Amino acid sequence: MKSIARAKPSSASVTRLADLILPTHANTMGKVFGGKVLEMVDKAAGVCAMRHSGKPCVTVAMDRVEFRVPIGVGDFVMVEARLIRVGRTSMEIAVEVQAEDLSKGVRRHTNSCRVTMVAVDRQGRPSPVPPLKA
Repeated sequence: MKSIARAKPSSASVTRLADLILPTHANTMGKVFGGKVLEMVDKAAGVCAMRHSGKPCVTVAMDRVEFRVPIGVGDFVMVEARLIRVGRTSMEIAVEVQAEDLSKGVRRHTNSCRVTMVAVDRQGRPSPVPPLKA
């Protein structure tokens, strides 16, 4: 008989990542490559999902991503991922991105998106995850 996993609160899996944008992360205009931001979003969502499930997780979907404010070389980028919904094997994670101009001490919201992750077993098949505690 399988044991049922205990529900976990969203706060238990919150994940924060940060990185300083260097010239190697930027295009010829000195603005961050979108792929660098998406990498950070995907990594934060993946860690958030793995913290909740206790299993390897894969990205299934990422909703519309709009780069509202440019991020430049020298900006400090912060990404926060928070679990907002749990299915049987899937998890929906809200991710917010902010950039800080370190010389001015000003932070700005650059984009948000939702990422759907699925927990998998050793054979790569979808695997059940704990429910979300209310």
